[in-house]
Amino acid sequence: MKKLTVLLAATALSGTAMAADPWDGRDDLPTSPLACDGTPATVAAKDYDGGQPTGAPDLSGQDITLIDVPKLVGIGYFAATTEGMRQAAEELGNVNVTTDGPTEANIDDQITFIDNYITQGVNGVLFAANDPVAIAPVLKRALGEGIHVVGYDANSEPDAREWFVNQAEFNGIGKALIDAMAAEIGEDGKFAIVTSTFTTPNQARWIAEMQDYQEACFPNMEWLETVEAQEDNILSFNQANTLINKYGDDLDGIFGMTSVATPASAEAVTQAGVCGDTAVVGLATPNAMKPYVASGCVKSVVLWNPVDLGYAAVYATRAVVDGNLAPGSTSVEAGRLGTLQVVNGSEILLGAPFVYTADNIDDFDF
Repeated sequence: MKKLTVLLAATALSGTAMAADPWDGRDDLPTSPLACDGTPATVAAKDYDGGQPTGAPDLSGQDITLIDVPKLVGIGYFAATTEGMRQAAEELGNVNVTTDGPTEANIDDQITFIDNYITQGVNGVLFAANDPVAIAPVLKRALGEGIHVVGYDANSEPDAREWFVNQAEFNGIGKALIDAMAAEIGEDGKFAIVTSTFTTPNQARWIAEMQDYQEACFPNMEWLETVEAQEDNILSFNQANTLINKYGDDLDGIFGMTSVATPASAEAVTQAGVCGDTAVVGLATPNAMKPYVASGCVKSVVLWNPVDLGYAAVYATRAVVDGNLAPGSTSVEAGRLGTLQVVNGSEILLGAPFVYTADNIDDFDF
């Protein structure tokens, strides 16, 4: 069977039809897999389930200072969200936002950064969580100090923040990933996954939705293994290379669940000389994938725009401070992005993913 190498960036199962084997990489929350035939889902209204700050000062229209603490700094994805935040702050004119955080995706270090900025005094905390449960206490401390808290990219427990800007709905990403892999390796192909950690919330959500959608729609596909790579480029490459060597011809495809793991997996496939035999499907930023798209080893990249994600997070925070985004709101105005919808009680949906191909990928620089 001829296989093409593709990347789907929009944002794992063990054993055929995921029998009773233990599953690594998903969370244990309920899923809502989309229909196999693409029938749109019906979304039920949900009450606001976020937290609220205690005694937050009235700073409507006044200058505010925000600190952004992503999973880690020094990678293209979060450099792009930072740029979006800068653009929003410049447009608004009354927001000062600074990005600071750990150089590795370590939840303990992330907590320390947030804790230090709470002590120093800020008006708002933006975050992308490395662990939804472990980060909750320090975010609740921020709320208790009257500091506004808004998440993006990777959520916390809902009551530990006011709002979460969701880049795309998890079941939509899960369906898109599985559909792309099935199109490339066939409905009985075998694949593995390279993720960050088994507790990283957005990846765990995507994987859970992927698993349940795959079981329902492509039951003959076989998920071989899930491995962690800590959002580290060298480790991601080594993990992908190990999968290639371990499974040989049985490995029809690799999912990369992070903006680090996907290009590293594409590089491992390239160096192993199996480009065109082992598909790469996953999440990444355009700049990281341009060499693989140019070589023809990767055909398309599907991803939300992380610049827009950071931009939306700042606009949402400004709206919260100004009283324009509150429990019960159904939408929020976000500058050039227009009106963004509130879903799932306290989430703001950025919108549909964007598809990068050889025809347009050079138009983007992040």
